[in-house]
Amino acid sequence: MKLSVIGCGYLGAVHAAAMAEIGHDVIGIDVDSAKIEALQEGRAPFFEPGLPEILTSARDSGRLKFSTQLSDVRGSTVHFVAVGTPQKKGENAADLTYVDAAIHSLLPYLAPGDLVVGKSTVPVGTAARLAELVEATGASLAWNPEFLREGFAVKDTIAPDRLVYGVPEGEAGEKARAQLDEVYARALSNDTPLVVTDYATAELVKVSANAFLATKISFINAMAEIAEVTGADVTQLADAIGFDARIGRRFLNAGVGFGGGCLPKDIRAFSARAEELGRGESVAFLKEVDAINLRRRQRVVDVVVEELGDSPFEKKVAVLGLAFKPDSDDIRDSPALDVAVQLHGRGADVSAFDPEAMANSAKRYPQLAFADSADDALKDADIVVVVTEWKEFRELDPSAVAELVNGKIVVDGRNCLDAVAWREAGWRYRGMGRP
Repeated sequence: MKLSVIGCGYLGAVHAAAMAEIGHDVIGIDVDSAKIEALQEGRAPFFEPGLPEILTSARDSGRLKFSTQLSDVRGSTVHFVAVGTPQKKGENAADLTYVDAAIHSLLPYLAPGDLVVGKSTVPVGTAARLAELVEATGASLAWNPEFLREGFAVKDTIAPDRLVYGVPEGEAGEKARAQLDEVYARALSNDTPLVVTDYATAELVKVSANAFLATKISFINAMAEIAEVTGADVTQLADAIGFDARIGRRFLNAGVGFGGGCLPKDIRAFSARAEELGRGESVAFLKEVDAINLRRRQRVVDVVVEELGDSPFEKKVAVLGLAFKPDSDDIRDSPALDVAVQLHGRGADVSAFDPEAMANSAKRYPQLAFADSADDALKDADIVVVVTEWKEFRELDPSAVAELVNGKIVVDGRNCLDAVAWREAGWRYRGMGRP
């Protein structure tokens, strides 16, 4: 099929490359000329494992092109809208400026029978409003939420764990489903679960999933707070309750909390939309979920300060990790970067290192000191703080690290280190919710 993808940020670039990789002819559109130039050359403008490879192979096949000219969507029959929906400044609500602009700009180029497919995460009710505009051109609108995990986005696009179509009623909905079935024929042939539903349900699927995930993470972090004052071990607690099939062990890892470009903004936008609908009380718990999450960042800072004798001024703190999660260079709402900035603000001599997020962090917070390697960050450190669980940090040899530092104190903000091994190597180990 001939597809267009409007918006070539994280979601759009991955979607465009993956769709071309599985055999479609794709044109990606973005207003950022530097981003488009990089993508045309096969260079990913952000770090995502596997993306450079499919960008190159899809480009070389002739099936993938990028442009800054929206008129180049002519000839495509399915148009994916994958622009951002950031949090409004000073508010919790989602900013739909880019979604609205993308749809309005696309209208003159739509032909009868075309399908516009929203992939952006939007407040419930958005699709119904935009459908009227799209249908006036003779085209149809569907909503097809994304469920990408950063670090696994290529796999999640080519071989998703489920597909959701939000389509209109009647014949238009049947045609939209048929068009999407053709787009995702490869995944469907592999028995990928499919839910075909209405607009509102499709919009709620993504925010509901993120709200549930955020709640699970904040729940175990709340248990970590209780564990810290009772002497319990939250990791063993998570293991024990995780054996219950109704609960499961995944995402029950206490630590510095969640971040990134989705969970924090999405639960806030969900709360804001619920209040607009007069049902704010239904998701009022999400405010506490958010509050717990933010408290965990502060807790890591407090533990570091406590271990430094309540005086971090001019003490060297090695901060290992800046991205919000491993296998990503994304620093949006990153707990790790927040911890580094807070410690710097307390007067600590912060030396930070991340395998991929250094450039983004330096642009955002040039006042921080960035090391060239983990060893460089660790050299002469009075304390070590692990706040992103990159493999190279998890596999650090505590005996070797001890030769580099001034003070053998480690704060494990992700509970990702082997506490026994570090203690046996002579370190004072502090985890989150662990004795």
